[in-house]
Amino acid sequence: MSLACTIHAALDLRLDQETPRALGAHDVLLRLGAGGICGSDLHYYKEGRVGAFVVREPLVPGHEASGIVDTVGSAVTRVKPGDRVAINPSHPCGRCDYCRAGRGNLCRHMFFLGSASVFPHAQGMFRERFVLGESQLTTITEPDISLGEIACAEPLSIGLHAIHRAGPVMGETVLVTGGGTIGCMSVMAARLAGAAHVIVCDINDRALEMARTVGADRMIRSDRAKPEDLADIADVSIEAAGSPAALATCLTATRRGGRIVQVGTLPPEVTFPANSVMARELDYRGAFRAHQAFDWAVQAIRTRRVDVRPLISAQLPLGQAKEAFALALDRTKSTKVQLTCE
Repeated sequence: MSLACTIHAALDLRLDQETPRALGAHDVLLRLGAGGICGSDLHYYKEGRVGAFVVREPLVPGHEASGIVDTVGSAVTRVKPGDRVAINPSHPCGRCDYCRAGRGNLCRHMFFLGSASVFPHAQGMFRERFVLGESQLTTITEPDISLGEIACAEPLSIGLHAIHRAGPVMGETVLVTGGGTIGCMSVMAARLAGAAHVIVCDINDRALEMARTVGADRMIRSDRAKPEDLADIADVSIEAAGSPAALATCLTATRRGGRIVQVGTLPPEVTFPANSVMARELDYRGAFRAHQAFDWAVQAIRTRRVDVRPLISAQLPLGQAKEAFALALDRTKSTKVQLTCE
């Protein structure tokens, strides 16, 4: 039997016992290394849903994780017992029109771990042991790269994909709204892509200080800023807060002819200011999950081209999942909280 953190409904998080499924020929039994609690995991916990994805059966959350190989199937060649691995939570079909066009993150038949986007749900990785196909695993051989760092590959891939969707940012000013994990990952991604100046807006001092730590040049308390402080200050804006107020900041801050990339999940009732987009000739783009950016993220972490360690606020054992979720909900105390095997 194996311990699993399971969300049964809003504010109903339990520790259940389960038996991992049997191994197929290309399957691998993994032990959890570290699993980061993401904003979407918090939405499932607080509200029982993320946007249109509603919890309809018990859901094991967790889609950003590292693992240690326990046992391998008879045909597995990529990993061996004892290997430490990065885990790609995306499993696109590889056959639909979007996959064939190189946009697997938009796959019509996506199986994304820890998600209620399909039914039965795609169970995630907040559990002691779980089985995945070997194609989703990348071995990490660098001994100085921790399991916690490896688990940050998925959120880093979101930031990388957001900047990729923004287009070339070399020499430009990039604004990021939200200094949480994804906002900070977007800061690092913008730096990798050659942005000349990176600004971060947030309403939380700790988040702004964390953004400074990972490379932001200027921090703005958006709830205290005057309109003239925000007007026309960025060529590109990344909305990483999932807040209507943050979206309004992006629309004010982005120069005419600039680009806005929405990464955060906005509430369904948000009013979209289409006339501002029209009159200012703004390009408004979405960035949903990631595709090849996961491999870029793994490489950036394993070579320490980016250092994600400052973002890891705490690691708690799986048996303290409720305490870990409570800590993750407190932005005054944490950025990235991770669960580990006991």
